[in-house]
Amino acid sequence: MKNIKYIIAGIFFGIILVKSQVLSWFRIQEMFQLTSFHMYGVIGTAVIIGIVSVQLIKRFDIKTIKGAPIVIPDKTFHKGNIIGGLIFGIGWAITGACPGPLFAQIGAGFTAVVITLLSAIAGTWVYGAFKNKLPH
Repeated sequence: MKNIKYIIAGIFFGIILVKSQVLSWFRIQEMFQLTSFHMYGVIGTAVIIGIVSVQLIKRFDIKTIKGAPIVIPDKTFHKGNIIGGLIFGIGWAITGACPGPLFAQIGAGFTAVVITLLSAIAGTWVYGAFKNKLPH
């Protein structure tokens, strides 16, 4: 019961995803076909909010609710980022679903997305099994 606030936040976020149409397979296809700005606007807004939020956290030394410092480690770039991004994008274009809102899509009645969810779980398992053998 102590986690009810997270369940409520998740339900609220799911409703926002449905109402904003970012779960729509048609909206996702429009994005990849470059025929609509809708998804680019949503993603671009999220990126801008993220950038501003991180800068505010750094500039004002904002702490967590418990008073711990927020540490954002530097990321290193390597060619695996490009390969992984391409695989991710191809999967997103084929399935019409990004891994983040899969549960919201299922909750909205897109039951075929269960196959995408199972595929994402399988892909995660395969990556975990081969991670140490992949180029760094």
